[in-house]
Amino acid sequence: MSALARDLQRWGLGCRGVWREGEAIWAVVGNAGPALWAAFSAAPEAHDGAPDPLDRYTRRALEAVAAAHHALARCAFEPPYPPILRVAAQASAARQSPLGLLVDPEFGLWHAYRGILIWAEGAPAAPPISQVDPATPHPCAGCHRPCLRACPVGAFTDPGFAAERCRAHLRGLGGRACREGGCLARHACPLGSPYTPAQAAHHMRAFYEGA
Repeated sequence: MSALARDLQRWGLGCRGVWREGEAIWAVVGNAGPALWAAFSAAPEAHDGAPDPLDRYTRRALEAVAAAHHALARCAFEPPYPPILRVAAQASAARQSPLGLLVDPEFGLWHAYRGILIWAEGAPAAPPISQVDPATPHPCAGCHRPCLRACPVGAFTDPGFAAERCRAHLRGLGGRACREGGCLARHACPLGSPYTPAQAAHHMRAFYEGA
């Protein structure tokens, strides 16, 4: 394991791919499975009562790792928003799922991209570019798409995600299962290990309360 990977792991994060973007090297940083929530739950941001605890924790983590590895940190949730999903799809085997989210061959839909670390091309501390085999099959190949059938309000449509339909369901009495345990469509994917209920509920609450 590289020093960069070890330092990210301490925060519950990981390098999800490295790509050349213009004249810079970008390392996509994200989380997968329950590791981030375990690290975050022990951090002061989780208990101080201030707004946006997970975003603040992520920012602190990215800045600390960036300083240790002579990089620039940019958060996915702060402007100017980096094209992190496009770069992640170029730098890894993750591909767009029927839900519109990127699906990872190992983690399924239970992962997220939190930010990027940036080095000037040729910088000694920059990690090597990811080698992605173009022949790698799509993670959804051969799947009968149970994710689309699992949404209780059919929020995933051909024109796109019906966000307000989903939010209305989450706020109502019938939305308790999604609200407390996480999106049922994501749970229907056979790949990956789900977030803990507490982490899933946190993200769902941020989605429907932040509208």
